[in-house]
Amino acid sequence: MKVKVISVLEDNYMYLVIEESTRDAVAVDAAVPKRLLEIIRKEDVVLRAILTTHHHWDHARGNEELAQLFPGLQVFGADERIGALTHKVTHGQELSFGAIRVRCLFTPCHTSGHMCYFMWEDDSPDAPALFSGDTLFVGGCGQFFEGTAEQMHTNLTETLGTLPKDTKVFCGHECTVRNLKFALKVEPENEVVKQKLAWARQRDDQDLPTVPSTLHEEFLYNPFLRLTEEPVQRFTGRTEPVEVLRTLRSQRDNFKKPRERPNPQAMLAFDWGLFGPFLEKK
Repeated sequence: MKVKVISVLEDNYMYLVIEESTRDAVAVDAAVPKRLLEIIRKEDVVLRAILTTHHHWDHARGNEELAQLFPGLQVFGADERIGALTHKVTHGQELSFGAIRVRCLFTPCHTSGHMCYFMWEDDSPDAPALFSGDTLFVGGCGQFFEGTAEQMHTNLTETLGTLPKDTKVFCGHECTVRNLKFALKVEPENEVVKQKLAWARQRDDQDLPTVPSTLHEEFLYNPFLRLTEEPVQRFTGRTEPVEVLRTLRSQRDNFKKPRERPNPQAMLAFDWGLFGPFLEKK
C-alpha cells in the first residue's frame, strides 16, 4: 500500500492510496480533479473509488467531475451532502479494495457526518494508516462546526485514540506549525513540542508536507490528546477532560497570528509618497 500525499488549494491534502500489486487506487478527499488525474497518469494506476471524509467543498468538490470521467466509480461517505455519493457507510463498516482493507470510523463534530478511514493490508509489515480528515490534525483537532466537545472527546479518546500507536496519521490540512505554536503556549516546557515545532518550521520553509505523523507522536505533543496532563489542565483551569477539551478548542479558535512586521522598503515607499498615484481615487 503506497500513499501519495497531494497538496492542493491553500493548505489541503488529498491522497491517492495505491494497491501496488494490481495498480488499482483509491482517492481520499478528491477536491481537485485536475491534480488528481495528473498523479493517476504519472503513477499509471486505475482509480476505483473515492473515500470522502466530509461534505465541505475543499474535500468533496471533485466528486461529480470524477464520477463523470470514470463511469462506475464508487464514492463512499457518511453524509448525504457529499456530491456523487454512491455508498453511504456506517461506523465500523469494513471495505476491501484488493489487498487494502478499510474500516470506517464515524467521528461527528466538525460536521455531523464526518467519517475517518483506517486502512491496512493483511500480512503487511507496514504500519496502518488513518485518514482523519478534519477531526485529528498533526498537533491539533478540527473545529466544532456541527457538534460538541463531548463528541470530539469520544472521537479522539475512544474512536481514534485506541487505534494502534504506530498508525500513520494523514490529516486534511497542513496547519502543523500553527497548531504546534498553540501547543507550545499550552505546554511551554514540553520538549517534544519544541522539537516537533522546529522540525515543522523547517519542513514549511522547504515547502514540504508534515504528514504523516503517528498516533504515538500525537499523544506526546498534541494538547487535544493530552487532556489529563497537569500542564494542560493548568492552562485551561479545568480538570474534567471534556471541559479541558472545550476550553482548549475555544482558546485555539481565538489564538491569533502574531502580526507580521511590515516590509521596511514598503514603509519607506509609503513615507516618500511613492504609492500616492495608485491610492488616489479616480
